[in-house]
Amino acid sequence: LERAGLVVRRPDPKDRRGKLIVLTEPGKRLVDETLSRHVANEERLLLSLTQAEQETLDKLLKKLIAGL
Repeated sequence: LERAGLVVRRPDPKDRRGKLIVLTEPGKRLVDETLSRHVANEERLLLSLTQAEQETLDKLLKKLIAGL
């Protein structure tokens, strides 16, 4: 990611031993584009489900996440 110019390493002001990984402007744009495509794809997939099925899916996914 660093070689691709998507992130840079910066010194951690709270811990001189550490580094912070920070998104560059191109990295931020890529995240925004990817997130937009992901949301559009998710919406497209959910169109095949009824409202009741979507609510059931939501409950089941929350239950799975709670078990992690």
